[in-house]
Amino acid sequence: MSKRVFVTGIGIISGIGNNVEETLISLKHKKAGIEDIQYLDTIHKGTIPVSEVKLSENELIEMSGLDKDEPFTRSTLIGIVAAAEAVKSAQITNIKEKRTGLISGITVGGMDKSELYYRDLLETTNHIKYIETHDCGDSTERIADYIGVKDFVSTTSTACSSAANSMILGSRMIKNGMLDRVIAGGIESLTKYHLNGFNTLMILDREPCKPFDENRRGLNLGEGAAFLVLESEELVKESGKKVLAELTGYGNSCEAFHQTASTPEGKGAYSAMKEAMDRSGLKIEQIDYINAHGTGTDNNDLSEGRAIEKLFGINPPKVSSTKSYTGHTTSAAGGVEAVISILSIQNNMIFPNLNFKDQMKDLNFKPVTELLENVKVDHVLSNSFGFGGNNSALIFSKYK
Repeated sequence: MSKRVFVTGIGIISGIGNNVEETLISLKHKKAGIEDIQYLDTIHKGTIPVSEVKLSENELIEMSGLDKDEPFTRSTLIGIVAAAEAVKSAQITNIKEKRTGLISGITVGGMDKSELYYRDLLETTNHIKYIETHDCGDSTERIADYIGVKDFVSTTSTACSSAANSMILGSRMIKNGMLDRVIAGGIESLTKYHLNGFNTLMILDREPCKPFDENRRGLNLGEGAAFLVLESEELVKESGKKVLAELTGYGNSCEAFHQTASTPEGKGAYSAMKEAMDRSGLKIEQIDYINAHGTGTDNNDLSEGRAIEKLFGINPPKVSSTKSYTGHTTSAAGGVEAVISILSIQNNMIFPNLNFKDQMKDLNFKPVTELLENVKVDHVLSNSFGFGGNNSALIFSKYK
């Protein structure tokens, strides 16, 4: 059994870039992807800002060389782009050579096509091929088919911790000798259901979000997909390939406090982070950066901030929320922020918490507000906290 799990490939697409290279450029230049709605057909165009992938579905189909007559949802398309980049990044030429799994997190599924065609389906069979795409597992199966994974395919759906939980499951399967490598992450596209649901909760900011700010007014939704290629210690030694990072710790908790809110004290967040730290064997002073969940809502930032201070003290490591760049990509967030955490390690950079002005009165720390370069980034804690109190934390470390 593998004692260690390594990241050998990464792939990402979001509102700040269609690949890893574009994403890093946007992060370095403090270029956020939060803008007026362009692609989603909704009455909220011009009033609610979001972070959309800057490509139409036809462009995504063309980019991936897919058949435009096949029933692909937007979620599936962006997932294919990110997963394929991760596989290429890992220099995998024969995916069937080793026991390989795909674990993808998603919650909204193919709702974009269901919204578009459900009235027609009540009366005709014109768009019957899209019936099966509604299911969350459909996107995972199609991504697996595209990249050639046959050994193990699974879908995780735990709201905003979905992608992080995909990585936790993948790591556990590798450590228990069930698979040699896993492509793990998450996907999510914007839909009316998605947007209207969060709007009903009254937690959407009408301006670019400002996580951990005293005057924060909510989150900006985003869409995207991101995957990591996780490989066993034995496989890495056999191939001799470049390692991007090591997944040294992970933790999950479910506080079940409320359907959409966390405990004000941050009990679940604390438990997930503490478990990740314990599993990693690291001391709290060894964490160089916390890529916070940091949604920009009243509840999350207070709850997460208190949990951070409980675990790390009133002077915690550097903290920022990169959702101020990408928006909250919900089920994809754990994957998107895992890739960003690895870019932080690789480039010795800590990316800023955009739009921050005023320190929260209930917290002692304030987030990083400028790009930090040439800094020590050996260990990064990445948080993903979902509805229903499903909290997950990952720790990525520099390969040594």
